Amino acid sequence: MGLTNNDIFKKLRVAHKLRDEDIVAICKLVDFNVSKSELGAFFRNEKHEKYMECGDQILRNFLNGLIIHLRGPMQKKDSPKGQSSQK
Repeated sequence: MGLTNNDIFKKLRVAHKLRDEDIVAICKLVDFNVSKSELGAFFRNEKHEKYMECGDQILRNFLNGLIIHLRGPMQKKDSPKGQSSQK
């Protein structure tokens, strides 16, 4: 069986030494709100009654926020070649 979204999320948290507060802040970078209690449910054992599956949207938003957190915001692209910005 392959890795679940929860497994990937856990591995990224450990690899980057992130705490719950860090993950909440990273998600806010992409205007996605997640609570500490939701995070706790994602990181629990699958057999625990409060366990919750991490959906694709949550993992996608976290990954997009992590990119911004690690690299910084995306730079604006210059105007295409051949076009002058002067009038």
